[in-house]
Amino acid sequence: MLSILFNILYALFSSISMLSLLPMIKILFDEGEKLKEKPVFHGIKDFDLSYFEDYLNYFITTKNDSQGPLITLIIVVCFVLSTFLLKNIFSYLSILYMTYLNNGILKDLRQDVYDKIISLNVGFFANERKGDLIARMTSDINTIKVSFMGVLMMVREPLTILFTLGGMFAISWKLTLFVLFFIPISGFLISKVSKNIKSQSGDIFAMEGHLLSNIEETLGGIKIIKNFTSESYFSKKFKDFTENINMLNNSIGKKMSLSAPASEFLGILVISVLLVYGGSLVLIDGSLSGGAFIAYMGLAYQILTPAKAITKANHALQGGNAAYERVAFILDAENPLKDKENAQVINEFKQEIKFTNVSFKYKEDYVLKDFNLTIPKGKTIALVGESGSGKSTLANLMTRFYDVHEGSITFDGINIKDVTTKSLRAQMGIVAQDSILFNDTLANNISLGIDEPKEEKIIAAAKVANAHNFISEFPNKYQNNVGDGGSLLSGGQRQRIAIARAVMKNPPIMILDEATSALDTESEKLVQNALENMMENRTSLVIAHRLSTIQNADLIVVMKRGRIVEQGTHEELLNMNGTYAHLVSLQSLEVNQVYHENI
Repeated sequence: MLSILFNILYALFSSISMLSLLPMIKILFDEGEKLKEKPVFHGIKDFDLSYFEDYLNYFITTKNDSQGPLITLIIVVCFVLSTFLLKNIFSYLSILYMTYLNNGILKDLRQDVYDKIISLNVGFFANERKGDLIARMTSDINTIKVSFMGVLMMVREPLTILFTLGGMFAISWKLTLFVLFFIPISGFLISKVSKNIKSQSGDIFAMEGHLLSNIEETLGGIKIIKNFTSESYFSKKFKDFTENINMLNNSIGKKMSLSAPASEFLGILVISVLLVYGGSLVLIDGSLSGGAFIAYMGLAYQILTPAKAITKANHALQGGNAAYERVAFILDAENPLKDKENAQVINEFKQEIKFTNVSFKYKEDYVLKDFNLTIPKGKTIALVGESGSGKSTLANLMTRFYDVHEGSITFDGINIKDVTTKSLRAQMGIVAQDSILFNDTLANNISLGIDEPKEEKIIAAAKVANAHNFISEFPNKYQNNVGDGGSLLSGGQRQRIAIARAVMKNPPIMILDEATSALDTESEKLVQNALENMMENRTSLVIAHRLSTIQNADLIVVMKRGRIVEQGTHEELLNMNGTYAHLVSLQSLEVNQVYHENI
């Protein structure tokens, strides 16, 4: 509200400041009727410009007679200065409050976009470039910020034009009608210049998103790029992006650069025509005084500044609209895994998790087909099989990163689609092959998602994960930073921190997705001991690549192409002499070969 008020006052005093020049001109050029009697005010209904002029002539006449023309001029100049001072004060206040409004709205928009991003399902990110999403959340929102400030200015400038036109009508309605005839013509010509800015801006934003994706991939794979000596390939790919962006930027820059000079020239053209037509009213017709004409020209010229500001704001608005469409893509994205209105909250795990006739596909081909499995409380269930058999997909479905297409998954007899995802995931801890750590302290990575964690519990979790000893060797111990993605730690250390994080969460169900497959033998032994410590008295789903790690599982499920081909204990499966026994023999052969190579 204050911003609107200050904008109105700014626009009002912009007109008054120019009109205030009129009495100064009358004094300097000794114009105006000499009135010694004060004009009578007959009420607001009869108020018009003639009363104002009469009162002004009366004021100048009496002041000249009593105090002289110089003192009168000083008084009038002080009045002019005060109107310009008020105009600039209100200009400052209006911009200040518009800035607060703009920054506040953009802060909320950033938060809304970020909250929406972290609320979307995992499948959304599988189809989008990470760099492009980052561009939408950063540079596109900054473009909206600049554009929105321009829009706020567009609220102020039309008011300035409106009040200025009011003053111009008061001085000469003939001249003002003449001005109004040219304004639509100028607006049409300027709009032709700014055509296609929005579509080209959208193209630039999309290409900058791809550029950011390219940078993100380059930084993430810098070792591979250097190892395969493919620097020139990536450099050329990046150069193609920048050249296309440069071409579009030049095209938009050409249009935007032309708009300001074009609008100013059209304005001066109108002023020039006014000088001729207005001059005829002063010199020939005599219906307009010289002082009033000079004040009128000041008002007419004053319209040029807000008109140019509106033109610039319109161009910014075109780019802002294109940027907002890209941001709205995130805000309007549907989350197919959104909780139902009356979703249940589960607080404990009592009996079992059951997969019943589950079928699932990421795109067209089914990854799982008519899958059935029961995971009883307190048991360790291991999943083995070739890559692509659907093992990790089961973990994704169980944690509801994706929803099944057919069949159902129940948690203690309740379909997981009928419970809140937050309460479901609170019952589960995950340790994956790729242990993702955040660029923060060891303590904060271990206590992730826990408010005000106690130090003794963090240390206890680290001890269970066999991580306390190596953490104690760091200079800042648990306050030591792990680096970007845990780059300051070895693979085994990162994995043990991930295990400590799962222990700290203390869920009743643990999901281990090939947690030791990427480790060397020594690290694997340490991590395996940590996993065994963690799985005590818990229900566990273990997805295993190395079969030696799951020999003590209560049930081993052998999968192939989304179906169960064998299941039983380690001994039972070996006695079947089927797929599992074949996998065990292959891995034993690999171990023997490695052993002989080493000696």
